[in-house]
Amino acid sequence: MIDVLEGKRVAVGVCGGIAAYKSAELVSQLVKEGCEVRVAMTRNATHFVGPLTFATISRHKVITSTFSDPASWEVEHVELARWAQAFVVAPCTANVLGKIAMGIADDFLTTCIMASRCPVVLVPAMNAAMWESPAVRRNVEALKRDGFIVIEPETGALACGEYGPGRMPSPSTIVARLRTVLTPKDFSGVKILVTAGPTREHFDPVRFISNPSSGKMGYAIAEAARDRGATVKLISGPSFLQPPEDVDVIRVVSAAEMYQRVMEWFEWCDVVVKAAAVSDYRPQTVERQKIKKGETELTVKLISTTDILAELGKKKGEKVLVGFAAETQDLVQNAREKIKRKNLDLIVVNDVSGTRSGVGFGSDTNAVKLIGSNGGIRDVPLGPKYEVAHSILDLVAELISARRERRAQL
Repeated sequence: MIDVLEGKRVAVGVCGGIAAYKSAELVSQLVKEGCEVRVAMTRNATHFVGPLTFATISRHKVITSTFSDPASWEVEHVELARWAQAFVVAPCTANVLGKIAMGIADDFLTTCIMASRCPVVLVPAMNAAMWESPAVRRNVEALKRDGFIVIEPETGALACGEYGPGRMPSPSTIVARLRTVLTPKDFSGVKILVTAGPTREHFDPVRFISNPSSGKMGYAIAEAARDRGATVKLISGPSFLQPPEDVDVIRVVSAAEMYQRVMEWFEWCDVVVKAAAVSDYRPQTVERQKIKKGETELTVKLISTTDILAELGKKKGEKVLVGFAAETQDLVQNAREKIKRKNLDLIVVNDVSGTRSGVGFGSDTNAVKLIGSNGGIRDVPLGPKYEVAHSILDLVAELISARRERRAQL
């Protein structure tokens, strides 16, 4: 799947709040993502940031008045509403929130929003007391019921000197949410179980055996699946990552805990993506107290953990089962053997030999081979793990479609 924002037409509304300066960075990021951006400002917004700033960044005329000279014979607020594939209002003040909620259209921005049929993303930013006032809370709930997408403000230090909720989220957060809104929902109705991160196998209360997995690949798959409309459960080993919004996260530590949770939710899902780096071995015994350092060597006897993927392969039925293989040599041969041994539909092969930069554990990027049960190989070039995740899901979508066709023919 190509980047969903490439070539998209995005209208950005800017209201009169101090956070308006962040909107210039938002427009800049959208342009860098390949969007065509047009900006509309309220009269009050022009007191904080000049229209020339947005015109220069977007390379389009900025509209500040319903009665400004139109570029053509078109009714301008209707023309912009028709043109936009998404509308973002950032910052959205309490005043404009209230107007939209009540159907008041008394300036160019509110009139254009009323005429819009595309997704509208509202990004409130204001004083904490204003945000928490009953009137604003009522308006926000009404807007959500009406189908508006509201990105709630962050908590932090505010321009007024207070601390609390009301900060406009970062432009990168808004862009990420916009990407979610615009991504085609080809996984709508599909339930996906994703595992991510390492496991830890303790041999005393403070020491354990683990691996360098950060969970970034599994979290990216969960995020991409959510963006494509799937209902996602993420079973995560220990990780410092912030889970994607609207993804149900189940925390585990050991391989045994991950096995238990995966089996608990296996019947629920349509697809399993086992991206976690589960320990193959665990200490045979776990000391209840910390082992003191001594003069002699310490020997820890290891025994095998349960092979979760193999157990799933025995009972998968019509579910799509995707495994991962972290290999240092003979990547394709080892992966194909694993597909047969564990009854997989697809395996994602990572080269963790350390011979390539930007791939493997802990990196923000990856390059993988996708090998199907039919022997076909698809190379995914180096790119952000979120993009790699979409490449994996593209193949999963093909597998789901093929199974639906087979069922329809029966």
